[in-house]
Amino acid sequence: MAATSLGVRLENYTLKYPQEVLMVHAQLGDDMDQIVIFRGFSSSLMHPTAYDPDVPVLSDQADITAIDRLQGPYDPSQPRYLQQGLTLDDMEQLMQAAGV
Repeated sequence: MAATSLGVRLENYTLKYPQEVLMVHAQLGDDMDQIVIFRGFSSSLMHPTAYDPDVPVLSDQADITAIDRLQGPYDPSQPRYLQQGLTLDDMEQLMQAAGV
């Protein structure tokens, strides 16, 4: 059985906690990206997002620089942060506690 990708696990986390929005700050090579994950769906704020929700937005090769947890729904003009600057290890602990 193949391991579940990080992007899918983050999406599954937001399905368990639909009141939360994750803002993932990632780098792939020289390219920076910000990905919003909410209620099981991902969308890039800096690059085009595929119309097919089964196409992963977060590449498995991306380097996660930080993850912010926000209160949903996300309003970019007034973000309500629950936690900022989480490391991937911090998020792994939250995902494990959520069973994803």
